[in-house]
Amino acid sequence: MKWGVIATGGIAQAVTADMLKVEGVTVLAVSSRDVTKARAFADRFGVERAYGDYRELLADLDVEVVYVATPHGQHHEVTLAALDAGKHVLCEKAFALSVADAEEMVERARSKDLFLMEAMWTRFNPLVRKAHDAVRNGEIGEVRLIRADFGFRHAFSDGDRLWAKEAGGGATLDLGVYPVALAHQFLGVPAHVHAHGALAPTGVDADAGILLAYDNGAHALLSCSLVANTGARAEIIGTEGRIELVDPMFNPTAVVINGVEHAIEDEGYAHQIRAVEESIAAGLTQNPSITWDNTLEVMRTLEEALRQVGVSYATVR
Repeated sequence: MKWGVIATGGIAQAVTADMLKVEGVTVLAVSSRDVTKARAFADRFGVERAYGDYRELLADLDVEVVYVATPHGQHHEVTLAALDAGKHVLCEKAFALSVADAEEMVERARSKDLFLMEAMWTRFNPLVRKAHDAVRNGEIGEVRLIRADFGFRHAFSDGDRLWAKEAGGGATLDLGVYPVALAHQFLGVPAHVHAHGALAPTGVDADAGILLAYDNGAHALLSCSLVANTGARAEIIGTEGRIELVDPMFNPTAVVINGVEHAIEDEGYAHQIRAVEESIAAGLTQNPSITWDNTLEVMRTLEEALRQVGVSYATVR
């Protein structure tokens, strides 16, 4: 399919580089608020068309699917515009700033009968899938505990997107989405959410500890941080064994299941891009590995955790 990439930051560059490794994919267009950045991006990746406004890219009739790589604060606006323009959409995580925004994005895709997916690449990693199969097959018994962390020190600057509230900054939306999504994948929707953390001067969360509690007594102990190097490991512990997702847990190249290590070469975002292409080719509007319900369930957990920490994005847009 012919793709358009909206934004030119680090994540857009990483994903585009992997897009070009997938047979059949054409990255046709790119947009940035600064057209010189769009042109530089186009030159670097061999992209034919560069636009200085995402609306110009969406008006390009040759673009079939767009990858929204903007900061979180723009996901809602850009995704709705893309769907209204008749484009299929892969939108970066965290999907939106609020459950209400996420629900509107999903309903728009439903009404337009277009494909929409949150870019939760972890769900397409072959080793994460292997771990999921091991749990489903009873290899570690009943899952009782998940421990997952993702954190690093990031110097504070109120203009940095990770710290800027209008961009949807903060540890939970940018980093915590991975541990929370992992817990949802292996334990489902929690009965209770408990969160504690600290706020940055810009009003976003600098770090957070999150406890997800389930009616059967199982629980997930999760953390995210922009002020401490916690690493990015995860453990899934059952009554008869355990699984370790080796750092980085969001894209592991090694997983240890009951003491046996399994490894792969890093293919990055290619698995996710193939999944989008295959889903659209099959006439699907959502992918079974990360459905709209999955995305909304994770958003509800994130929003409740943020509420308890003291963060609200209600006034951002």
